[in-house]
Amino acid sequence: MKKLRVESGKKVNLAKIDANASPDYDGDKKEGKEELLRLNEKLEALQELLYAEHKHKVLVVLQAMDTGGKDGVIRHVFEGVNPQGVRVASFKVPTAEELDHDYLWRVHKQVPGKGEIVIFNRSHYEDVLVVRVHKLVSQKVWSRRFEQINRFERMLAEEGVTILKFFLHIDKEEQKARLQARLDEPEKLWKFKPGDLKERDLWDQYTQAYEDVLNKTSTPWAPWYVIPANKKWYRNLAIARIMIETLENLKMEFPRPDFDPKTIEIV
Repeated sequence: MKKLRVESGKKVNLAKIDANASPDYDGDKKEGKEELLRLNEKLEALQELLYAEHKHKVLVVLQAMDTGGKDGVIRHVFEGVNPQGVRVASFKVPTAEELDHDYLWRVHKQVPGKGEIVIFNRSHYEDVLVVRVHKLVSQKVWSRRFEQINRFERMLAEEGVTILKFFLHIDKEEQKARLQARLDEPEKLWKFKPGDLKERDLWDQYTQAYEDVLNKTSTPWAPWYVIPANKKWYRNLAIARIMIETLENLKMEFPRPDFDPKTIEIV
């Protein structure tokens, strides 16, 4: 999965990354889905260990163009994990109270505690994406936020948070197909908003904004991964693999009891 990681200082050109690709995987869709089921079980066990050890904190950031598949990742990759130790935080249009504070105020409140995995469905990166594309703040304001975010994430990392950031990379034709599916399929129609088409018109502007995010905020302590996401099964498989490798590298152990279990008799 190292091919998917954006190395610090490396320039990313999304036009040159095939959203239909499946790097480091030679199997087909059926095999990929079968492997994901096995990985779900392993992730469930690792998440239980994380929760029991109560030492590490894991933050997962999901960003994507509209229809990129953030909800799908949450539903399929984290299927079966104990909700007691996994939490999803979504960041929508800021409230009046949130706007009275700095843009990271509402984010900091949602970071994981010990033993927790927290998934950001959108994140603090909206404040260098949406606000930039829609010109809600000046370039002087949003451009200085890259370094502010890097320092914020470094502070989290130094406080024991493991940070994984995933950009779900789809191409414009795949977005068109997914938007059309929302219109055509009654059970998906609730997801469609006419405003989605206005956002689609800004595809190039969002692409440039995302490239700047990837180029300027992928750091050793908070790396970005560009996940080819046209194939939903590969998207899920790649993220599951990275999650498991990361959790295994934490070298976690179940806490030892402060008593001798052999002396306990249950009657």
